Amino acid sequence: MTTPPDVTVRPVIPTDRPTVERLWLLFRHDLSEFRGQLPNPDGTFRSERLEAAFSGDEDWAAYLFSSGAHPVGFAFVRALTEPTRVLNSFFVVRGVRRAGVGMRAVQEVVARHPGAWTVAFQDDNPRAVRFWRRVGEAIAPGAWEEERRPVPDRPDLAPDVWISFRCPGP
Repeated sequence: MTTPPDVTVRPVIPTDRPTVERLWLLFRHDLSEFRGQLPNPDGTFRSERLEAAFSGDEDWAAYLFSSGAHPVGFAFVRALTEPTRVLNSFFVVRGVRRAGVGMRAVQEVVARHPGAWTVAFQDDNPRAVRFWRRVGEAIAPGAWEEERRPVPDRPDLAPDVWISFRCPGP
């Protein structure tokens, strides 16, 4: 087994926005394979979550992942003031996938906000299915759940898969 690269997970600061915006485009491009969403005429993708993550709203938190000087991913968390937090967006660049970076990053993000969590993904994304099931088992061995929920206002789409687990506090 290879040693995963060093990964730093830290809250974003305003000067990180251009970096996270570029990573966002890669993330949305990857997801377009599973939802068929095309870029806007200017080459961008919808960005409501990105805007919310940088809004300063206390209900949201955004994290940037780095390996040395290289940005390698991000996470957006919402519902911080609710009983159950939602890992709203999570992305790791392809060059470091399957090296343990994603698992280390998600564990660190979740540990910063102990309590109940949910994460959504799509059944037709087999890598995400495997990854998120491994995350559930790593964080809450034998105590995580999976369910399918309809996508709001999109009866034409297959239901999302949601996993739920609890991250213990310190």
